[in-house]
Amino acid sequence: MKVSVVGTGYVGLVAGTAFADAGNDVICVDVDDQKIEMLNKGKTPIYEPGLEQMIHRNVQQERLRFTTDIKEAVQKSTIIFIAVGTPPDEDGSADLKYVLAVARDIGKNMNNFKVVVDKSTVPVGTAEKVKAEIEKHTNQDFAVVSNPEFLKEGAAIDDFMKPDRVVIGTDNEQAAEIMRNLYAPFVRTGRPIIVMDVKSAELTKYTANSMLATKISFMNEIANLCDAVGADVEMVRRGIGTDSRIGPSFIFPGTGYGGSCFPKDVQAIIRTAREYGRDLKILEAVEEVNKRQKTVLMNKIRSYFNGDISGKTFSVWGLSFKPNTDDMREAPSIAMVNNLIQEGARVNAHDPEALREAKWRLKEHLDSKKLVLFNKRYETIKDTDGLIIITEWNEFREPDFYLIKELLKTPVIFDGRNLYDPDRIKKMGMDYFSIGRPEVKE
Repeated sequence: MKVSVVGTGYVGLVAGTAFADAGNDVICVDVDDQKIEMLNKGKTPIYEPGLEQMIHRNVQQERLRFTTDIKEAVQKSTIIFIAVGTPPDEDGSADLKYVLAVARDIGKNMNNFKVVVDKSTVPVGTAEKVKAEIEKHTNQDFAVVSNPEFLKEGAAIDDFMKPDRVVIGTDNEQAAEIMRNLYAPFVRTGRPIIVMDVKSAELTKYTANSMLATKISFMNEIANLCDAVGADVEMVRRGIGTDSRIGPSFIFPGTGYGGSCFPKDVQAIIRTAREYGRDLKILEAVEEVNKRQKTVLMNKIRSYFNGDISGKTFSVWGLSFKPNTDDMREAPSIAMVNNLIQEGARVNAHDPEALREAKWRLKEHLDSKKLVLFNKRYETIKDTDGLIIITEWNEFREPDFYLIKELLKTPVIFDGRNLYDPDRIKKMGMDYFSIGRPEVKE
């Protein structure tokens, strides 16, 4: 099939590359000249395991190419995906200016029937707005489809190639059949392609992410209760995770959720509900709990040093919002670094992939010399007053604890991801604090 994807951010780049890998002819479009030049050389501006190799392979096989020419992409394609950003406005609603700008360009350049697909995460009613915008500029026949993505950063290639389900929102049977054919190679194991009305498809993505965010915030609330009563959240997690009605996923306590989806999507669905005269009290609480959770580990650090961390230096392992990505959007690490520095501390930080992102997201602290980034994890620790774990990268799971103790000026670990056995750390002569687990006493 002839496919174009407008927007080479996380969603568009993964989708376009995966469609090409299935044998389609794919054109990816972006307004950023430098990004397009990089991609045509087989390089990727984001870190996602396996993506760069897949891009290189499909560029070499001439199934995938990148351009800034949207006219060519529209006219040479039957299916056009809109995969541009939908950043939150000040009120939390999704900003559709980029989506509607692409719709306008599509309308101006249409030459025959097109299936226009909303791949970006968009609120209910967006397809109607896209359709109206395109109709202003063309008399050609077309259909607008909602096709939300459900990719997990760090596992996006597998998620796309072997999806749990494919959701297609349309009332146009021709468009539905075209979309079924496009996705057929990805659902050969029997995973469903679910065709529904457009508004239900638009709401499905927000509902899925809001449910997962709810599980995370709920478990963080329970972890904080465990701290108060002296219970162990890891035991509680195992006790409920084996219940098939609950399951083991998304019930790991931590320092709060971040990333490009959960914070934005929870805010957006709350805003949508208000526009229709409804209050989503549970999701309002989910958002509030998540904001508060980003301060829990900081409170433990402050308490350990009797309320005063000025003049201290801390090492931070993990800056991305989750492992296997360089994405720092809404990452708990940002709140942690900001809080430490605001209270007079300095920070040494390491992340396997997010240092490039950190250089601009934390530029103010780098410029002031209050934050230093390190390429190697142990270099980060030397002569610091404590190690803080924010992201559960695999390489942090089994470090050399004797070396850590030797390098630290103050032998203490603040573990925001519950990676380590408290008894083991205590026996090595270090203090250890985690989320929702009792402190080990002498």
